[in-house]
Amino acid sequence: MDTLSYKTISANKETVTKEWVVVDAAGQSLGRLGSKVAKLLRGKYKPNFTPHVDCGDNVIIINASKVKLTGNKWNDRVYLRFSGYPGGQTPYTPAFLFKKPNGEDRLLRKVVRGMLPKNKLGDKLINNLYVYAGNEHSQQAQQPKTIDINSLK
Repeated sequence: MDTLSYKTISANKETVTKEWVVVDAAGQSLGRLGSKVAKLLRGKYKPNFTPHVDCGDNVIIINASKVKLTGNKWNDRVYLRFSGYPGGQTPYTPAFLFKKPNGEDRLLRKVVRGMLPKNKLGDKLINNLYVYAGNEHSQQAQQPKTIDINSLK
């Protein structure tokens, strides 16, 4: 039996093939979209996935202003931020965050960041995410391919 054919392939920075993909967020549920984008950023859909290496794709999200939340989650869901001072914990809702300048980007980054590892790798992976409120994006030079997010598991 040839045992060399059973070696596990471990990707590294030089052997990783990173691609650019465009995801349309129009009509998508925020949490489901976030989890699939987090998997794309992490590289979990690739056969040579390695947990400690940035082997994921660069993801461009367009139409982020058309993302939806079911029920009354726009006002009932509560996120917290903490200033570091006593009594400095402030609650805020997705609707409050969405109304701010660049709110679509902030909300999607917050959701996706919560689904990535909480370490240096997660900090690097979130930089591979590009969010645009409208239909146009500025990464045309990278020749991204459009994928249907609903076809992914």
